[in-house]
Amino acid sequence: MTNKVAAAASSFLSRTNELGTLQQSCIRILSFCESNSSRIGLHIHCPVIKFGLLNNLDLCNNLLSLYLKTDSIWNARKLFDEMPQRTVFAWTVMISAYTKSKEFVSAVSLFGEMMASGTHPSEFTFSSVIRSCAGLRDLSHGARVHGSVIKTGFLGNSVIGSSLTDLYSKCGKLKEARELFSSLQNADTISWTMMISSLVEARKWREALQLYFDMIKVGVSPNEFTFVKLLGASSFLGLEFGKMIHSNIIVRGVPLNVVLKTSLIDFYSRFSLMEDSLRVLNSTGEQDVFLWTSVVSGFVRNLRAKEAIGTFLQMRDLGLQPNNFTYSAILSLCSSIRSLELGKQIHSQMIKVGLEGNTDVGNALVDMYMKCSASEVEALGVFAAMISPNVISWTTLILGLVDHGFEQDCFGLLMEMVAQGVEPNGVTLSGVLRACSKLKSIRQVLEIHGYLLRRHVDGEIIIGNSLVDAYASLNKVDYAWKATRLMDRRDDITYTSLVTRFNELGKYEMALSVISHMFADGIRMDPVSLTGFISASANLGALLNGKHLHCYSEKSGFSSSVSVSNSLVDMYGKCGLLEDAKKVFEEIAMPDVVSWNGMVSALASNGCISSALSAFEDMRMKGFEPDSVTFVILLSACSNGRLTEMGLEYFQSMKDTYNIEPQIEHYVHLVGILGRAGRLEEATGVLETMQLKPNAMIFKTLLRASRYHGNLSLGEDMANKGLALAPSDPAFYILLADLYEESGKPELAQKTRNLMSEKGLGKKPSQSSVEVQGKVHSFVSEDVTTMVKTSGIYAEIESIKEEIKRFGSSYRGNENASFHSAKQAVVYGFIYASPQAPVHVVKNKILCKDCHDFVSILTRLVDKKITVRDGNQVHIFKNGKCSCKREETTYVFSYEAFNKNDKTLL
Repeated sequence: MTNKVAAAASSFLSRTNELGTLQQSCIRILSFCESNSSRIGLHIHCPVIKFGLLNNLDLCNNLLSLYLKTDSIWNARKLFDEMPQRTVFAWTVMISAYTKSKEFVSAVSLFGEMMASGTHPSEFTFSSVIRSCAGLRDLSHGARVHGSVIKTGFLGNSVIGSSLTDLYSKCGKLKEARELFSSLQNADTISWTMMISSLVEARKWREALQLYFDMIKVGVSPNEFTFVKLLGASSFLGLEFGKMIHSNIIVRGVPLNVVLKTSLIDFYSRFSLMEDSLRVLNSTGEQDVFLWTSVVSGFVRNLRAKEAIGTFLQMRDLGLQPNNFTYSAILSLCSSIRSLELGKQIHSQMIKVGLEGNTDVGNALVDMYMKCSASEVEALGVFAAMISPNVISWTTLILGLVDHGFEQDCFGLLMEMVAQGVEPNGVTLSGVLRACSKLKSIRQVLEIHGYLLRRHVDGEIIIGNSLVDAYASLNKVDYAWKATRLMDRRDDITYTSLVTRFNELGKYEMALSVISHMFADGIRMDPVSLTGFISASANLGALLNGKHLHCYSEKSGFSSSVSVSNSLVDMYGKCGLLEDAKKVFEEIAMPDVVSWNGMVSALASNGCISSALSAFEDMRMKGFEPDSVTFVILLSACSNGRLTEMGLEYFQSMKDTYNIEPQIEHYVHLVGILGRAGRLEEATGVLETMQLKPNAMIFKTLLRASRYHGNLSLGEDMANKGLALAPSDPAFYILLADLYEESGKPELAQKTRNLMSEKGLGKKPSQSSVEVQGKVHSFVSEDVTTMVKTSGIYAEIESIKEEIKRFGSSYRGNENASFHSAKQAVVYGFIYASPQAPVHVVKNKILCKDCHDFVSILTRLVDKKITVRDGNQVHIFKNGKCSCKREETTYVFSYEAFNKNDKTLL
């Protein structure tokens, strides 16, 4: 057809000489031109310029339309600028062309020129420029155009109304969008569909569905695009809603074209109903590459690798050439299943079909190589070969480098990205902030925060959450709270980040305070945040708070969550309530290795060593493979239980039976087991044969064993080696000084303490806390800063000591340990807790012998259960005995002589 038209044009022009006839001839020829006849347009353009025919509006408008049909927007603008007169049609088609090609700035600018020229816009002009304002999210300019619409009397026009509705909704003004829609007279299908689409994009899915019902009620028929939007909402509303929409499509007889079929396939695949997706695929004969790609993507989403590859091959056999989206989906599958070999095969296929330069495919390749390869080299090679990397390309590269441990390079990449004119998005900045957190670089976090404030993009929730997490991870708690308060909107991720980071920092009271902020924002706890709050309660010893959270988990239906149940097992175990821990564990429908580890740990830490080892055997018998954490628990149990040979057997079985490579914490416990047994030579042999480099903790463990067994030379050696690694750790000086003291060398002990003082090193204060009536009270050893609280407690401690003497105990107490924090917390709980309530104390250090004896005797005098969890284990005191089975203090008084109702102790 094109050749015939060209020949006719040439013949016709060669025979005509009259100018008027020439103009009509050009118009007639242009009317015959098809959208792919761009060269003919050039032939016509030449005589138009040569013979000065630019004044002919019909001719210029036809030529302008031809350029725009052939996507030659540059030539169209050149002709437009040459036109001495421009009709509203010329302005409109030019503005519309810019809008369609997403050159929104050019469209808005040209509209400004149009208004300045005095040309009155049509409804289609307004519609196009408003859509450009929506694309720019430029509410200010859009509102001015809205004002022009009102002035020119177009208010109420359904075409313009639909565009304005879209503008306001995309700019976050959903209320104004609803009001505009309501003001439309005789709103048509497009207007209703646009409003439904706006609600779906705003995540107002139920409102979108209700609007559809209203649309049906007023008698406006939906089209395929209406149903496409509704299916998008149904993906979030649930399967039944989507099925209802599908049935409406069938009942209303809406043809299942490829667009609608693609949406249906995508909907069913989101609910893992791939068989239904295949039925939709085969329901009609109309198929294309996008439809088949949606099926491939569905199988990928559901990690059905075999079917995804099979569908990919089947579509090729049918003659449908996979496009960039198809290859991206398959590469996404490779990333998910970590299949580097398959990824490389797909890469070679893409090169054969000429898609290696496609940005979307390049992005998927970078992601695949970053996730599947142990090296970052291949991903960097793909990125370097990309012609026009976009924001997704840069973001994928940055996130991959963070995962590969190249955090230091991410900040520089961000700067390079900005320098090349690529604007980072929320995910990019979130990834860089994560890198800064890993690097512990507060300076770079502050720099990024400044960049966000300058660009006015700190309001995005993903960026706000990342800032909160970065500040909290760097112990900048005030900054984290301030960043939280400045966020326009907070979600469950915001508060989960806070509670997680506060737990990591040991700020458990602050972690629990997050609950009130969540509820003030109307955000309910989910299983992840709930687990964090239960963990904070466990570590703080806030048993009452933990029980409230347990009730909340039951009422909210989260008790079926394994992570929540695991955290409850841990909490009850740490609070000395083994029966409650067992009950929660037994109610877990499908326990995992973490569940078993929690139960074994609870038993071991509460002194039930044989029960803990028995639980481990049950774990093995039920087919659960122990992991690295399991063996840390077992070795710790053997160390506390002085089960030397069994501990050695467990350590040996790690690699021999379970192929678990021992880590430094396993070696620390191994050295502890040998050290406690007095096998110091074997313990030092471990240091010489282990493949890992010893850390300060392992030297500290051997120094402690040396002190226990009075081996001065080994203790000095361990202290020197430990201080070489951790010169600021006061524990080495304290242990060495005690060793000198106990070895009859007081002058060296004093010299060591003096050296510690000269270096400005102080002993970390012992801190203990006790929960009374739901509130946690903290105490520090020999605390003189809060005299109002402690002076009374000190007096009570002295009173109890006198009472112990009066009833004939040999306990006299160590004056240096008179007011240790554990004593203060125990006595405070003993006095102020209700008579029936047990006392539960948490101490940050190992309970000393003096405090242990004091609490033990106290429970002999009064019928009270007292639990003390120290840095090593849980001590449950009852009737003068402790679960740790430490050697008991000798009593020389008659227990019967003590009247349980005697209040002199109080």
